[in-house]
Amino acid sequence: MLTQYTAGDTPEARKGVGPLIPPLSDTLRPMRQQVFECVRAAGLIPRVQVAKDLGISPASVTTITSELIDSGLIEEVAAPREGEGVRGRPAVALGVRAVAHRVAGMKLSDREHTAVIVDFAGNLIADDAIPRRPGPMTVTELLAAVETLLDRVCAKAGISRADLSAIGLGVPGFVDCADGVVLWSSVLNDRNVALASLAGNRLGLPVWVDNDANLVALAELWFGAGRELSDFAVVTIEHGVGMGLVLNHRIYRGSQRLGLELGHTKVQLDGALCRCGQRGCLEAYIADYALAREATTALNWGHKEGQSIAVLLESLYDHAKAGNATARSIFRRAGRYLAVGLSNVVNLFDPALIILSGERMRYDYLYAAETLAEMDNLAINTGRPRPPIEIHAWGDLLWAHGAAALALSAVSEGLLAANRDIAAQ
Repeated sequence: MLTQYTAGDTPEARKGVGPLIPPLSDTLRPMRQQVFECVRAAGLIPRVQVAKDLGISPASVTTITSELIDSGLIEEVAAPREGEGVRGRPAVALGVRAVAHRVAGMKLSDREHTAVIVDFAGNLIADDAIPRRPGPMTVTELLAAVETLLDRVCAKAGISRADLSAIGLGVPGFVDCADGVVLWSSVLNDRNVALASLAGNRLGLPVWVDNDANLVALAELWFGAGRELSDFAVVTIEHGVGMGLVLNHRIYRGSQRLGLELGHTKVQLDGALCRCGQRGCLEAYIADYALAREATTALNWGHKEGQSIAVLLESLYDHAKAGNATARSIFRRAGRYLAVGLSNVVNLFDPALIILSGERMRYDYLYAAETLAEMDNLAINTGRPRPPIEIHAWGDLLWAHGAAALALSAVSEGLLAANRDIAAQ
């Protein structure tokens, strides 16, 4: 039957409806990449288990893994059979070829810079840290610090820079990961710094840069509590307040790669001054400089003006533990604002897990029972339990591990894409 069109309903006018999903999008990764990631995630895994986990034929797994072995990305490992004696041929499992590549991950912060070197399987080889003076640096000073720290951690690992395949850098602030540009950061004097290319030219290696909170989420996704979760959120509280969000096992960054700035959501119109230059930001009530500012005013600590923020915070915490009502009220107020921020995360994203991370998580007043109860009151009452909250008071090496994961991801995806192009020729 011939379909008749009315005026305005021509074949040309019909543009279709529904999502237009590009082929081989992030949710449909090439099978070669899926196989490699399956092996990497398992540590050691038999071919038959790879086929079962990915729902593909054993023949396909054999073909793909043979190509990955020939490319030097994975290797066969003899694994003894459980419950058997020394006799018999050992089972063969697949694992990432750890010596194939090494990468460095570095976290540049307001307090100290940290670095790790890991192999291609993600195993830690060496780590190091250097202190830094307070305040923002020039680009030249920051690059010199990066070079110094890299040379130190390479010396610890017994390798040279040339033995590295890539470097991941994490900095606080607004970072466009795709372009490698730091639009603003508390550790830099300048804005719109093409840090990835500048560091790459200085060090002679490929460099990837990302927001440090994203790298904590990446560290949890690769090495921590988020490995088995498809969706979770990380909120970091240190000199600033950051957030990383994982959706469908991937970091979500937003259309311009600048999203999830929880610390700069507004909680008070014309409120306290934030270090970003605006007023009323969440971090202006929670971050360490905000707590130190409150303590200096409320406790009349003008005579301590020359002391570092870290020393002021330790003194504030000691006073709170000793029963000082003013010190406790400062933490209580910060905890209430944290409850506002966390309830907004729950209402917006409904994550399976919220991880609170960073140096300030040592201060249990921030996440006391009344803070979490207030968060429950502010979150939408659906009759269902709120997402669980875990506290990870880990140091800066966690952030550096996230930076290493960023570099590992970039290196492996580049190698897999190159191998795919060669195979297609």
